[in-house]
Formats: sequence, C-alpha cells, structure tokens
Amino acid sequence: MALAVIESSIWLPNISLFVFIFVCCVFSIGLLPKASKSSRSAGPLDNVGSSSSSSAFLRFQRKFLLIYSLASVMEGLWAVFGEYELSFHGVSKEQMVTSLCVGYVAALTVGTGLGMVSDSISGHKKACLIFCTLHLFVGLWKKISPHPSLWMASICLSLATSIFSFSFEAMLVVENEKQGFRQDTLSDTFWLMTFFESVSLILSQVLANWLLGSNVGKGMISPSTAAIFLSVMSIICVGNGWKETPKATATKDYNVSYAHIFKDKRIWLLGFAHASLHFSIAIFWILWAPTVVADGREAHLGLVYPCLLGARMLGSTIFPWLLTGPSSLRTEDCLIYAYILLGISFSVIAYDYQEIAVLVSLFCLFHAVLGLIIPSLARLRTMHVPNELRGGMIALSLAPANAGILFLLVQRGYYQSIENSTMIALASVGLFTSAGCMHLLKQWGKQPYQNWHKM
Repeated sequence: MALAVIESSIWLPNISLFVFIFVCCVFSIGLLPKASKSSRSAGPLDNVGSSSSSSAFLRFQRKFLLIYSLASVMEGLWAVFGEYELSFHGVSKEQMVTSLCVGYVAALTVGTGLGMVSDSISGHKKACLIFCTLHLFVGLWKKISPHPSLWMASICLSLATSIFSFSFEAMLVVENEKQGFRQDTLSDTFWLMTFFESVSLILSQVLANWLLGSNVGKGMISPSTAAIFLSVMSIICVGNGWKETPKATATKDYNVSYAHIFKDKRIWLLGFAHASLHFSIAIFWILWAPTVVADGREAHLGLVYPCLLGARMLGSTIFPWLLTGPSSLRTEDCLIYAYILLGISFSVIAYDYQEIAVLVSLFCLFHAVLGLIIPSLARLRTMHVPNELRGGMIALSLAPANAGILFLLVQRGYYQSIENSTMIALASVGLFTSAGCMHLLKQWGKQPYQNWHKM
C-alpha cells in the first residue's frame, strides 16, 4: 500500500527585501541635505554662537534618543516574548483574550488620567520613571514566581504602554523649550524617535531569540533578567539625565487651560486622527498573524516581523525629505494622502485576501506610511497643543481608541459576533475619516504657535 506524503509549504520573505529596505534607509539618510530648515536653526533663541549651540542641541538630542531607545527595547521585549511565554506555560486562548481585555480596561480607566496628572502634578520625568519601575516590577515578579498573576502583569504592562505613548514625547518638548532650543528643531527628533523605536523593536526580537537559545525551558526566564537590567539602566539614565523643575501651575489654571483647548475644533480633529491611528495599529498587531496564515499555509512570522519594522524605518526617513527638506510640503497635505493610503491597504486586507506575498506587501506599505504619519502628527501637536498640556491631550485622544478595541475584543473573543475582516474594515473607515479631518484642519488653518505660551 502506497503512503501519501503531504509536504507542508512554508512561506518565507525574500532575502532581497531586507537588503532593499536597508539600502533605501542608508541612502535616504545619507543623501538628506544637511542644510535643512531645522538644522540651520538648531540653536537656542538667545545664543549667538551657532556652532556651540548646535553641539549643545546634538548632545541633548542624543541623550534623549538613548533613553527612548532603551524604553523601546523594553516595550518590544514583552511584545515579542509575551504571547510565546503564555503559550509555553499552557495559557489558553480564552485566558489570553481576558488578559488583553483587562489590560485595555486599565489603559482606559487609569492610563487616560496619567497624562493629565503628569502634566499638572507629577511631571513627565516621574512618569518616565514610573514606566521603568513597572517594567522592573514585572521582570522581578516573573523571575521570582514561576507563575505570576496574568492579570496583574497585563495591567502593569498596559499602564507602562500608556505612559510610553505620551511621557517621552511630552518630556522631549518640555525640555527642548526649557533649554531654549527652537521649536522647529523638534521635527528632526520626532522622525529619529520613530526610526530608533523601530530599530529597538527589531533588536528586542533578536535579544529575545538569543536569550531563549536552544533550551527553551532554561531560557524562559532570561528575558525577565534582560528586562530588569534594561529598566535599571533606564532609571539611572532618566534620573541623572534630566532635572525637572517642580510644577508651578495651579490645578485651577490647568483646568481652565484644558477647558479652553477643548473648545478648539482643530485639537478635536487632531485627536481623532491620533485615535484612529492608534486603533488601526492595535487591530493590526492583534490580527496580522491570523490573517497571514488564514489560507492554511505556514509562514515564518519571525522573519516577517523585521520586514514590517524595517518598512516603518524607511517611512520615517521620508519625513525630513517631505516636510523639513527642500520640498517642505505642508504637513496636513502629506497626512491626507498618507491616511488614504492606509485606508486603502486595510480595505484590501478586509476583503479577506489570502495571498501571503500580497498581504505582506500591504503590511509593509502600511508600516512605511505609518513611519511618516507618526512624526507628522507629533509635529502638528507642536503647532496646535500647548507643551504644558501635551501629555494629557495624547492620553485623552487614545481613550476612545482603547474603548473601541476593548469592545471589539469582547465581541470577537467571547461572543464570536464579529469577524476579523469586519474589525479591519472598521479601522479602514476610521483612517479614511482621519483623512477628512486633516483636510478640515488644513482649511481652518491655525493661529501662531506662540499664542499658546507666555513669551
């Protein structure tokens, strides 16, 4: 009797894709003209010596990017290792969904208020220290206890992610203003933040794989050790790197300022665009792996992951060419077309397209455009949102996105009343709507940035 041999098909990305992304990033950065607008005005407002002021700004920028990269590696380490660790310990799919829901509840209820608290009371340096402490706590707990509480770990990491979304950017703009550097210097740092975050996430994947090694049982606690080391290093860098002045703004004045900006329709449009982007990113990372393997073929997701982040690196290098380089396009114009591209890519995915090569191409397009949008939104926040209210504005704009994600997780995970394609389609609708918001933002214009500050 003849035996039928069934050969499994494993899809792998072409190695030339990695080379192409790397070469494009090198050329994009290397050929960028040095005499960009932000580079020419990188000094403090009152400093006459341009060379010394430029070197002072570069030292400030490099110090911040180092701290931000360490924080990004910590975030990426749990993102890469977390689901694998749960599967290794025998956690069921239903328990994973529950942990996700608990995390989003914490982000929605507690995380939303942390931005306003850091703006008005604690300060962004303390918020960054809390971020590092949460990672340190989870790392120590997982190293000491073989089976730590799944809910508590999810709550701590979700709160850390919420703090990460606003604290470092808010601390950057506040410190940049306090040290007297011009506001237009922030544009260079914004795209470098996106670039180095993507690099750090790739490094976190490499670090997690190296720590696990060949003996998974013995290497399972190694990422916790790495998280402890990184969090301690980050606490030292943040503690010694910044000297934050105590908050002098009274709570009453802070509430009045928030009531004033809530009446500004431009900030509402900007907040909705940020919320829809956060919603689409979360939906992507929840559903990208099931979408890739939906046709039954096996795919090497560990090789697809760096392709996506490499595409985001490439997209971030396009930002200085379009918005701060020789072309100097208007930010709203770029975002209109960028959001439309994201909406189109999600629309194709929502139609249940199952060719893996096409899906990965759409995923790479999504992340490349994402690398352009993230620093562009940060630049618009600098133009429209007062620095002293920036953290609270970012946290509040993420609240509706977190609520929407929580609702879809409950409907999909517990009641099976919604399909994956419907969730992606909803994200697509939000992205198209954000393109319309950017069009309205362009039509309404803006007041001068200095109107928000006491000169």
